[in-house]
Amino acid sequence: FFRKTYGPTGTFNARPFEGGHSWAGARPEFRVIGYDAHGVAAHMGLLRRFIRVGDADLLVAELGLWGVRPDLEGLGLNHSIRVMYPVLQQLGVPFAFGAVRHALYKLVGRLCRNGLGTIVAGVRVRSTLSDVYLNLPPTRTEDVLVVVFPIGRPMSEWPSGTLIERNGPELRNSLTISGQCPEAALG
Repeated sequence: FFRKTYGPTGTFNARPFEGGHSWAGARPEFRVIGYDAHGVAAHMGLLRRFIRVGDADLLVAELGLWGVRPDLEGLGLNHSIRVMYPVLQQLGVPFAFGAVRHALYKLVGRLCRNGLGTIVAGVRVRSTLSDVYLNLPPTRTEDVLVVVFPIGRPMSEWPSGTLIERNGPELRNSLTISGQCPEAALG
């Protein structure tokens, strides 16, 4: 699923899932997997972790491994984040956050336009690399699009800062919450 979903966005994005890898980096605590008659239709993972935003340490649920099968893009499945809300509330996190490529601005913008989330501009994200190499630094800092979803606190309480430190590797592909995607949701 991930090779097929991330492959069209660039070889680099699909590389962690090549060969026998089913995951790379930090593993999610929960996954929501939507199915239809053709198999996996959509996927999202979450991991509770502390991040540092500016000078503040903050508990969040990081959302990652967000994907919709290419033949279903544009059908509104990106709103599947709503399925995660009850889980996020049960986990007691003040915010959920995700980091995506700038190329996904329109997709994330549609998700945020009704107030569900906020795109935080001008923030870079530092992560520990999941694989260690002697000839490379142990961390990577990326200029990505940061999306914040207020869960237990209002968006006004999100700390200011231009750098988010993940204190670990990026969320990558384990408990699973799964269910059928209703046909109506698939168009």
